[in-house]
Amino acid sequence: MGSKNKLKRFRENETFPHVVQPSRMILENNQFEWKGRWVDFFQNDAPLVLELGCGKGEYTVHLAEKYPEKNFIGIDIKGARFWRGAKTVQQQQIPNAAFIRAQIELIAQLFANQEVSEIWITFPDPQIKFKRSKHRLTHPQMLQLYKQILRPQGTIHLKTDSEFLHGYTLGVLNDPAYVIDYAHHDIYNNPHAPDEATAVQTFYEQMFLEQDKAITYLKFHHR
Repeated sequence: MGSKNKLKRFRENETFPHVVQPSRMILENNQFEWKGRWVDFFQNDAPLVLELGCGKGEYTVHLAEKYPEKNFIGIDIKGARFWRGAKTVQQQQIPNAAFIRAQIELIAQLFANQEVSEIWITFPDPQIKFKRSKHRLTHPQMLQLYKQILRPQGTIHLKTDSEFLHGYTLGVLNDPAYVIDYAHHDIYNNPHAPDEATAVQTFYEQMFLEQDKAITYLKFHHR
């Protein structure tokens, strides 16, 4: 993507009322205005669902359309990327979807304790190199951050084409602190796969499926 196109998307994001772009300084100083007040942002108290590393925002948009009784927020640091989803929300006037441009490691500065009902992690970078392991979105330190903001029994979903990340996460979850609700290494070849795991497909997911690449899925919660 050219720099001019990126700048255009950044500027357009600034005009969308459903896109929030707090500075890192505001978050680090715990001064984010919507923390603990997302019921005011959406003007309802519906369950709050997050998509971490939302990319183009396809999951956020489609889940918001499929489940109008919930509110959805896609989070990614790459605003030019989630512009596509934000633009769709604006064009279709989807009232229960929003986007935040922020680093996911600052998630506890975005949401109050027990403010979130569910978290989706869809096709993240597996960070295969050991020195990058702390940046995996299912690293134990990240899971502890999610625990802070999730309600009791709040669900975490991981959907990925990476067998490495799927296996790594299963290893992390081999701990009494977690309960695995569902796990499968190839959900599209499993007749009993939950509908929520297969109802939405991103652009890249469709590409992986055309290449006969297995899509893995995990659903779990903190005990």
